[in-house]
Order: sequence, then C-alpha cells, then structure tokens
Amino acid sequence: MASERPIRVAIIGLGFGAEFIPIYQHYPGAEMYAICRRDQKGLDEVGDRYGVAQRYTEYRDLLADPNVDVVHINSPIPDHGWMSVEALKAGKHVACTVPMGTSIDECRAIVEAQRAANKIYMMMETVVYSREYLFVKAMCDSGELGRLQFLRGSHQQDMDGWPDYWPGLPPMWYATHCVSPCLAILSQPGAPAHADEVVCFGSGRIREDLIARYGSPFAIETATFTVKDSDVCAEVTRSLFDTARQYRESFDAYGSKKSFEWQQVDGEEPVVHTKSTLEKPIEESAIPKRVHVPDFAHLLPEPIRRFTTAGVYSLDEGEQHLSFTQGGGHGGSHPHLVHAFLSAVRGERPAFPNAETSANWTMVGLCAHESALKKGQKLTVPTL
Repeated sequence: MASERPIRVAIIGLGFGAEFIPIYQHYPGAEMYAICRRDQKGLDEVGDRYGVAQRYTEYRDLLADPNVDVVHINSPIPDHGWMSVEALKAGKHVACTVPMGTSIDECRAIVEAQRAANKIYMMMETVVYSREYLFVKAMCDSGELGRLQFLRGSHQQDMDGWPDYWPGLPPMWYATHCVSPCLAILSQPGAPAHADEVVCFGSGRIREDLIARYGSPFAIETATFTVKDSDVCAEVTRSLFDTARQYRESFDAYGSKKSFEWQQVDGEEPVVHTKSTLEKPIEESAIPKRVHVPDFAHLLPEPIRRFTTAGVYSLDEGEQHLSFTQGGGHGGSHPHLVHAFLSAVRGERPAFPNAETSANWTMVGLCAHESALKKGQKLTVPTL
C-alpha cells in the first residue's frame, strides 16, 4: 500500500460499529472513508453525525469501490462468514467482530480466502485487548505469575429481548470472549497457542420456544480444552438465556507465584493472590489484594488514547464542532483493536489474532457445543 496516502476504512454495520468511527477518524494515517447500512435513514443519520460522506446500502457496491482498502465488519453473526470471504476475494483487508463464523466450513472458507488473497484478516476480539487482559499478560510475560497452572474464562449474558437470530443461539457458538484470553496468554510472538481437544457438558434447559430455533436445549455450557504443546488446560463457561447473572466477561489465571481473578461484579476491582511461602509467609487474609488496572493508553498513538475511557467528546473539525459519545467499552479495547489492525495492514506487526488463530478460537466453541450434544464426547479441534 502506498505510504503517501492514508488507509481508507469502510465500516459495515453501524450499531456497535459506529463506536469505531471516531477512532478511525483520529488515527494517524487512516481515513474514515465509507459506511454501510441497509437502512438508508439510519445510514444517513450516522453519516451526518460523524461527517462521513461516502455511504452504501449495498455491501457488494462498497466492495466494488476501488478506494476502499479495508473493511471493518460489524454485521449480525450470520453474515460474518460470507461477508469476510467476499471482502477478501475483492482484495480488501478485513477486520471482523466476533465470532469468525457459525460453522467449521465458514471458518475454513475464510482461512482459504485469506491465504489466496494474501490480505490481512483479524477477528476483532475485544477481551485480549482489554485493560484487564493486558495487565495479566504483562504479569505473565514478566514472570510475576510464575509458572501458569490453569486458566478459566466466563462469559455470561442475558440475551432476552435481543432481535432476530439471537433467541436460542447455542452458548458456545459465541464463546470467543472467554476462550480467547486463555489461549492468547499462552501465545508468544510468532507462536500463537491453539486448542487441540475439547470436552463440554450442557446444563439446565431453556424455554421450549427458544430450543426450537437451533435445537440447543442448554442454559449453560461448560467446556474444558487442552492446548497443543502445553501442560496447561482451560475451563470456560457460557450462558445466554434463562440464567440469572449480571453481564460478565471474565478471565482468571492461576500461577505458581501469583494468581489473577477478574472482578465478580461490575464496579469492583480484580484480585491478585500472592502465594505464601515458608521463606515469606503471608497471613491468609493478606493473600488476596484488590488491584487497580491501568488503561494502557501509553501503548497507543496519542490522538486515540482518549478512547480507552468512556465519555462524551467534543472536537473541532475545521469549522465543524463535533460532539459524540464513545463507549470505552469492553475494557477500553476498541482503540487497541484499531491500532493492532491498522499496524498489521501497514506491515508493522502480524495480525493478532490472524485468520488461523481466529478460526481456532471460534472452533473451540463450535466443537464444544457439538461435544455437549454428544454428552461430553471428546472432540479434536480441526487444524486449518
């Protein structure tokens, strides 16, 4: 890509996707070029609010635009697979919200399209760019945790009232938020950790009208998976319907020296446990301590550091005064995701997760659900 012109970004899907518009608009060397939404009225509302002139109601028309360098897909889950494949075949770099797809065949098609196109594909997994994950990863890489012994992820959310494809969705089909940190923390540059075998059990039962859509009866699915070339395994829990629980994406890491446990409820701080030893004994009550987790904004280009926190921002754009709300949600991960993706497009670092790793993180959940339907049969996660 020519260095004298900016990377031209198109965003598809303007619900959650709209939060990324101001980040791209203030990212050095990027141009927030186009937006796409099926509904013309909603498209124009977002375009007018953020000052984006190039607008499409048809995705394939957007892909035919030679000025588009990258597409950031935030469409409904059933569209992730085919939209990613078509964008790669059109010669675009692709960022796509989670999960990669809803079947192993979709994951395989995206990996094959990425290899053929030789373009960047990155699943925009928020948890592995959240402040909590970055904090634990730093502890792990510095040796502060000691030897990693066990990992646990949990993603519980009440999806009642959500539209269209959500009712009855198998919990593990959308498991990347709890699977990904367990694998990412074991990864090293150039050596991503991949799951190889998974066992899953379903528990409880959702309402009959929800079961009918996907044939999935379970209120909660809990899986244990092993990691290739590692003695560490992980456990993940996922729920979507008929389970009383405040929204929570969480990740725990247990080490020989210290362990990290995500906050139990919103508004708390996470806990670090320090091992008591004969040489340095610690009273039981002093083993756990709540810790403050920073936002890691220093890792980002200065113009987008503000977006690691929630707030209403007012910015002067020439003669236009623009006010907007940016969520800073998902642990402040959004600007980190944009920076990681565009850095990969520039060739400054590999995409993380790349296509193969995105597929593995997604297929853990797909295979886990299949295992639950087979009453806990051990399944091998395919290698693509």
